[in-house]
Amino acid sequence: MFNLLYKELRLATHPNLYIFTLLGALVIIPAYPYGMVFIFGCLGPYISFMYGRETNDIYYTSLLPVKKKDTVKAKVLLIVLAQMTQLLISLPFAVLRLYVLPDGNPAGIEANLAYYGFGFIIYAIFDLIFLTQFFKTAYKVGKAFILAIIPATLGVIIMEVLVHIPKFQWLDSVEPNIILQQLPILILGIIFYIFSILLAFRISAKRFQQVDL
Repeated sequence: MFNLLYKELRLATHPNLYIFTLLGALVIIPAYPYGMVFIFGCLGPYISFMYGRETNDIYYTSLLPVKKKDTVKAKVLLIVLAQMTQLLISLPFAVLRLYVLPDGNPAGIEANLAYYGFGFIIYAIFDLIFLTQFFKTAYKVGKAFILAIIPATLGVIIMEVLVHIPKFQWLDSVEPNIILQQLPILILGIIFYIFSILLAFRISAKRFQQVDL
């Protein structure tokens, strides 16, 4: 499995995936909608999958002595690795902004626990739809992306709008006593992400078995 993932990183990954992964650092920018970080986290895998289609990566992998479900697993792990790395990169910048930008983010939600909880949910929705749709044919990546990015974008919009409603302003806080109230959102987001990734892998592997390459 490690060899397949290594192949993904060295041969099948478009350079833009690494660039979009580094964009987790955008949470340090003042007056910026930080939900865009998650959109970039969805664009990166899409571009890599499209690049893989143009280079016949799926066909090449099918010629290797590996099971079809392992091909799917490598693609799933690539997306998870990219998205989790992006979030990890954003963490030190999210902490740093508390000191260099103490006045908050007027453009939308702060980079707090609620923000990361929503991020896991947005990624989970995108990954579940994108992967299961793509592996229906292992070719129609554009259609899979459109079907997945629409609900993901709606999730970002809802997240950014909610904090401007007085009743939900606690979602925008970075105060220690209020951050504890946001912890359930983060936990729920992580659980939902894990469940969605496992479900996406199971459905995608089953669908890919039916694809005649």
